[in-house]
Amino acid sequence: MVLNPKVESRLRLTLTKIILLPSWIGIALALSLSPLLRAAPPRVRYLPFGLSVILLGLPHGAVDHLVPARIRDTSISIASVGFVGAIYFFVGGLYFLWWLIHPSSAAIFFIILTLFHWGQGDLYALLTFIAVEHLPSRSERILSLCVRGSLPMLVPLIFHPDAYQRALASFVAIFTREVDISILFNSTTLLSVAVLVATLTIVVVFAGAYRVSQGAAIRPFAIDIAELGLLWSLFAVVQPVFAVGVYFCVWHALRHIARLALIDNQSRMSLIDGEISLSVQRFARDAAPLTGVTLLLFILFFWLLPQSPADIEAYGAVYLVGIAVLTAPHVIVVSWMDFRQNVWGN
Repeated sequence: MVLNPKVESRLRLTLTKIILLPSWIGIALALSLSPLLRAAPPRVRYLPFGLSVILLGLPHGAVDHLVPARIRDTSISIASVGFVGAIYFFVGGLYFLWWLIHPSSAAIFFIILTLFHWGQGDLYALLTFIAVEHLPSRSERILSLCVRGSLPMLVPLIFHPDAYQRALASFVAIFTREVDISILFNSTTLLSVAVLVATLTIVVVFAGAYRVSQGAAIRPFAIDIAELGLLWSLFAVVQPVFAVGVYFCVWHALRHIARLALIDNQSRMSLIDGEISLSVQRFARDAAPLTGVTLLLFILFFWLLPQSPADIEAYGAVYLVGIAVLTAPHVIVVSWMDFRQNVWGN
């Protein structure tokens, strides 16, 4: 996508208003609700994930079948749609089999996979929406990805290990009662994770500060640091299921939807012209069919379970395992987008 400077500046301003500002406000509101959440029943904590079924969360991956044609700026073909469908069928199917055979390791892999995926989503947003100049090299971008992905996946582990263990165990319990994930929650592991994430954060801050001292723009760096602080606060303070659910909807999914809009010529032009509603309508139209199909598959998954979920936490666990199975092929599509859009530089 090549735009003249004035158009690029106008587009970035629009993205700040409709993507970045709402994500910052959403996280700030979640932080403000933290005292109330401590006494709230589990159904309140799972509310963001419940909303994600139809609002931003689940739909954000339902346009993957259109990505190959749009990123190449060619007509949508049966071959391109079928290729993405095959990735979902085989990769998603294999990962589901992994859950059936050894759910404990499948759950741990889901943490690692989501760490990478949410980190890559934030990296693209930093480079495109915020136009950072302090991440010029591939190693610095990898470091930023690791830090950004670690915040939603590892900071809750550090500050809320009991709630984290309860949620992870509920995933595994869908398939077996022999849950063995205790190694993740002993004091040595928790201390090691805390030191690792804190060290990586400090390194990425100082590396960025060095780049600024060498001439990189300071405003995008300041936004990057402010977002790090905001996310650290969210996942350290707010009950983890609620915090991750809010992040999934108003941060990760919203930014990915904006990324999809930028590779759709009509959506991109509507954003440039400030006609946001047209872009929203196009995404809703494109995402609706496969969101509906996915919901039907989730209903079938619930129906095939040997016993019905007993409470909201069990329902949430089943939904998140379904999300995990979809995430594996989704990461392949997004990684291909990263390659095509030169996210990793030369």
